[in-house]
Amino acid sequence: MVQIQIVNAEDFKYERNLETGTAEQLTTVQGIINDVKAKGDQAVKDYTKQFDRVEINQLRVSAEEIQAAYQQLSQELVEIIRQARDNIRDYHEKQLQTSWFTTQENGNVLGQKVTPLERVGVYVPGGTAAYPSSVLMNVLPAKIAGVKEIVMCTPPGNDGIPAAILVAANECGITEIYRVGGAQAVAALAYGTETIGKVDKITGPGNIYVAIAKKLVYGIVDIDMIAGPSEILVACDDSAEVAYVAADMLSQAEHDVMAAAYCVTLSQQQAEEIQRELSVQLATLPRNEIAKKSLDQQGKIIVARDRSEMLRIINEIAPEHLEMMVEEPFSYLGEIRHAGAIFLGRYSSEPVGDYFAGPNHVLPTSGTARFSSPLSVDDFIKKSSVIYYSRNAMQENGRKIVAFANEEGLDAHGRAIAIRLEREGL
Repeated sequence: MVQIQIVNAEDFKYERNLETGTAEQLTTVQGIINDVKAKGDQAVKDYTKQFDRVEINQLRVSAEEIQAAYQQLSQELVEIIRQARDNIRDYHEKQLQTSWFTTQENGNVLGQKVTPLERVGVYVPGGTAAYPSSVLMNVLPAKIAGVKEIVMCTPPGNDGIPAAILVAANECGITEIYRVGGAQAVAALAYGTETIGKVDKITGPGNIYVAIAKKLVYGIVDIDMIAGPSEILVACDDSAEVAYVAADMLSQAEHDVMAAAYCVTLSQQQAEEIQRELSVQLATLPRNEIAKKSLDQQGKIIVARDRSEMLRIINEIAPEHLEMMVEEPFSYLGEIRHAGAIFLGRYSSEPVGDYFAGPNHVLPTSGTARFSSPLSVDDFIKKSSVIYYSRNAMQENGRKIVAFANEEGLDAHGRAIAIRLEREGL
């Protein structure tokens, strides 16, 4: 029997679960980074042997291995990957920004130049499952942004890299793939080795060691985010199918024992029904030990008195995934201020967004949806401001700029303008 807690909304207090790692983990990761900086490929191979228990001679995956992966998948699954790729690409193409310029009456030209990053590293986790969806979600926005070079790192298993990951990468046009994971992969991407060229940005989820490594190399490279454990909040009223609510909560709980599954309901009776249904479905779930620990330790079923209290809880938690399994879900949309991805209606189950619909599944976790956004094309571009200042504008505004500089006590700033006013007779 699952022991997920049922609480009243007025008694619920949300505490952000920001996993920053222990001092020991921090020291370990810093040591790995230092070794990779100093020893390059050899350190990467040594740590792969130590942590993944795989001995590798060739870091880069060959073209033959990529093509051979197609023989290990059914044609049906290949087609599903292609359809998901097309859906994700179509959605993200709408996010693309362009440079703009404006000419003012005095001859000034002001604008913004949009430039894609040159080289990006995508980290695809391994471990207990294969994640071809992570390939699609990280690679396609970068491709649409115009990134010239996209390189992928993923940890090898005893049987190599899962075929679905290689196929997903190839279907996105990615052929520079390295069989390396963990903190050593992040260090190799940030600093470069004899084989792996350094990148400008690293994206993609991973375990706590990967998260710490990304945090430590930030500034040498950019990163997407420090992702915490996955989370879902299902908001429901009497119109919701209890079986659907439980199934969707379990879809997140099976990720990790630290994953958080919340439900906000308007009925104590429904809360108890959901609790019972979780136990029923959990009994036949292959990853039930992980899911049960997640629900018992992190999960909550919260009983709200009314719609207003439900919305307060939603915005307080700022969930990574928010499902509105209520009547007229669109009527709630304007009042939802903080959520990574919002799923509206009984058929908009969270896995729809994870795999197929089109929006990105790399989302802000641990309440960071209060101030951050899903991974997008914007994450793979940078913007430069452009200024062309005319003679007329200098004559009109030069002395104002000098006065501003003098007020801040920066004499050289003021002189840089004053010398032009003097020599140009302005």
